Amino acid sequence: MLKKRAQSDISSYLLGGKKIPWYMLGLSNASGMFDISGTMWLVTLIFVYGLKSIWIPWLWPVFNQVFLMMYLSAWLRRSNVTTGAEWISFRFGNAGDGRLSHAVVVVFALIICLGFLAYGFIGLGKFVQIFIPWELFSDFVPFDVPPHYVPHIYGIAFTSFAVFYSIMGGMSGIVWADVVQYLIMTVSAIVIAVIAIAALDGQTLNVPDGWMSPFFKWKLDLDWNGIIHEVNDKIKADGYSLFSVFFSMMLFKGVLVSLAGPAPNYDMQKILSTGSPKEAAKMSGFVSVVLLPVRYLMIAGFAVLAILHYDKLNLLVAGKIDFEQILPSAISAFVPVGFMGLLLAGLLAAFMSTFAGTLNAAQAYIVNDLYLKYYNKKATNKQIKTTNYVTGLLVVVISIVFGFFAGDVNSILQWIVSALFGSYVASNVLKWHWWRFNGSGFFWGMVAGLVPALLFPYIFSETLDLYYFPLLLLLSVAGCIIGTYLSKPTDDETLMNFYKKVRPWGFWKPIHDKVVAEDPSFTANKDFGKDMLNVIVGIVAQTCLVVIPIYLVLGKHLPMAITIGITIVCAVILKKTWWNKLDENA
Repeated sequence: MLKKRAQSDISSYLLGGKKIPWYMLGLSNASGMFDISGTMWLVTLIFVYGLKSIWIPWLWPVFNQVFLMMYLSAWLRRSNVTTGAEWISFRFGNAGDGRLSHAVVVVFALIICLGFLAYGFIGLGKFVQIFIPWELFSDFVPFDVPPHYVPHIYGIAFTSFAVFYSIMGGMSGIVWADVVQYLIMTVSAIVIAVIAIAALDGQTLNVPDGWMSPFFKWKLDLDWNGIIHEVNDKIKADGYSLFSVFFSMMLFKGVLVSLAGPAPNYDMQKILSTGSPKEAAKMSGFVSVVLLPVRYLMIAGFAVLAILHYDKLNLLVAGKIDFEQILPSAISAFVPVGFMGLLLAGLLAAFMSTFAGTLNAAQAYIVNDLYLKYYNKKATNKQIKTTNYVTGLLVVVISIVFGFFAGDVNSILQWIVSALFGSYVASNVLKWHWWRFNGSGFFWGMVAGLVPALLFPYIFSETLDLYYFPLLLLLSVAGCIIGTYLSKPTDDETLMNFYKKVRPWGFWKPIHDKVVAEDPSFTANKDFGKDMLNVIVGIVAQTCLVVIPIYLVLGKHLPMAITIGITIVCAVILKKTWWNKLDENA
């Protein structure tokens, strides 16, 4: 049924006809973020860093959902476009440097989609190999497969299942599947939390001093010697020992990435699929509420079980300890039969959810922004359907090739969130807030960030990706400024249309004056102070939603009660300063 609906036109395939309810899109987005690779990474973080691990996902940054909720989703949805690249044409026009900016966004979007697909691919393979030993198949394979390539074989096998419904069902198929998958994951998370709480009853976790506290000093000061000494090697390899420096860099980069708006991936497609700017804001806020408490029930549960029974875990891969194997090893060791089946189905479904959303985004850019824009503007529905299928398969094949070059989940994650995300910050912040910024500045800013982002991992091979972000930013800002002033401004008609529709705050006075001269009733957006206050309150509330389930599993009832109280206060504030204002800001 959904396949037939998706094939009716391009909007139905890529955006579900913009008729999908916002709460379903929110559940779908949450399900898409509840992926195997990310869950493996987060379980490892809590196991190693305890409560201090709640800050490390700010690498994404996880609080970008708060910026989207407060104002950016509404700004983006007001444009009424189909993809992020089409939005760039809406901002810079279709002529000259507008085409350059459009082209570079398509390239960036495809690279980031391929990166995420490879990230999910390698995580899935490492997860599955715990439950399906390669020895079952090795006698039937006519050649020797090196142990470190076994996860890639499993990744190919399970990816092939995900391809079919992803390509055929379009956005509606993806969303409905995601909702079912979210329900499975919620039941699974509750089961794991209950098992962990029961296992911890009457026992004390053998963890270093400071593990139970989210607060930190200049240095991390977590010493696992005498407990699980190998964890100290993991901390050293991660590069988080100078935690205050790491946190400061992460916050600096995270705020800039959030101000830039969503990267051109499945998150942006879900925002553009909503029915109105008001629904887009609600959807982005709903994601954190339905995702974080449920996900961290599961994550904390597995971390507790892994610490209690570390000696029972099988973490050896090719003769080395791999802490990313904690999640699948803990499932194999501690989850009862029956519930294990449910959990495996849920986690595999979560992989398919992330995979499907990312693949849909990649198809949107190829079909809408390349094929229909430059090659066949009058394509029939049948031609569009065929192109969607072919491009989907091509993207999957290329992402699998990328996956073969990925060493582990953490390495590819660090590259995506620190280097690749860092490369687009300057151009995408300026596009919202500065009228003089043009397509040429956007293009050269993106190129000046993207090229180093692809090269720096090889040049600074011993450096944590996050620490060369300032250099990436400096190069990108230089490209933005030079590119902007070496070419003429975007034409007034395009700028005035953008400013009237989106209504951003920032440095828009010359354009504002021209809009007011044409329409005296138009008023400028003066909500900067309110939006930033809401962002701060929202980040506090979001962090509380992460901490509450961890305290629940650990049995820390007083800290949990205090955190719930803080969350309620934040909710009351946001009801008055955000929710009640949605109608007038839509």
